[in-house]
Amino acid sequence: MRVGVVGLKMGLYLATWGSRVGMDVVVVCDVDPGLRAAAKERFPEAEVTGRWQDLLTSGLDGVVLANDFDAHAPMAAAFLDRGVSVLSEAAACISEEEGRGLIEAAENSSASYSFAENYVFHPHVRLIREAIDSGEVGRVSLVEADYLHGMSPDTVAALIGDPAHWRGRIAATAYCTHTVSPVLALTDAWPTEVTAFSIDEADPRAAVVMTVRLSTGALAVTRHGFLQGEPDSHWSWLSVRGSRALAESVRGQGEQAWSVRVRAEAWATPDGVTRDEIRVPPALSLDGTNVERSAEGTVRILRAFRESVERKAPPLIGVRAAVAASLVGVAGAQSLRKGSCPVPVPDLG
Repeated sequence: MRVGVVGLKMGLYLATWGSRVGMDVVVVCDVDPGLRAAAKERFPEAEVTGRWQDLLTSGLDGVVLANDFDAHAPMAAAFLDRGVSVLSEAAACISEEEGRGLIEAAENSSASYSFAENYVFHPHVRLIREAIDSGEVGRVSLVEADYLHGMSPDTVAALIGDPAHWRGRIAATAYCTHTVSPVLALTDAWPTEVTAFSIDEADPRAAVVMTVRLSTGALAVTRHGFLQGEPDSHWSWLSVRGSRALAESVRGQGEQAWSVRVRAEAWATPDGVTRDEIRVPPALSLDGTNVERSAEGTVRILRAFRESVERKAPPLIGVRAAVAASLVGVAGAQSLRKGSCPVPVPDLG
């Protein structure tokens, strides 16, 4: 499987894991000469270019789009039109118009579109999914999801205050798929309405909360941005409350963070005894070696992308789910502009 990579920060990480799951990285692309040099050192046989358009005629089976957050959809559509399968980082799109155009391009293409939302397949999310699928959680009514970074105020200001960086260009609600995509996957739901709030009105871009009404009638509360007190910089926490039990990831450091607590009251258990237990996920092995926990979602996404190209397997996260999750951030930005009024998420049909 011949693969190209556009964007060589996160893209080089994805390319490295991609080569480990059997992809042949034949061309790499970035506008930054330093990043191109680093990628050439890692993949000496690969062609190197600063123009993503060069990849359209490189005879690729698939392309990994890891360029700027707000520039994925036009590239994805161009590759799909050429019959090149796409694995796209977040966001899938930055507007309803882009989203509908991306869906049309994907559904009219001989190639596949996959969303590289690795948080859906992190160990703790998979454990919660198992608890839901087994029926022990019952009907899901409330989901809470965090994607938070603990950084100094100066570091945050430099990051989101730099207009040359994509984080300085996007709305505070935009980077939401690490929370929203797991919510949609766990509930098998679509977002219908969003209300967004700045957490601190004195620093409105630093962190936001969104309440998302789901098509099942359940409610999701998502928090993302920069807040203090989390054990790790890229912290993901998830809680699902159902009609019969609670399943939530453990707030802790290191290996603890990937485990899940399940709590069911006595009336909801077969033996009439309250259950409150911690579940530890099994390890994921690659070539006889356990994959580090933080990379498990990435490895599963890349394996599935290869399967979608070589064996026409369905993507783990297809284009409609990718667009729906991304449009929650768009609707959230509209909600903020309207004084935290509810805003509908476009019906994608």
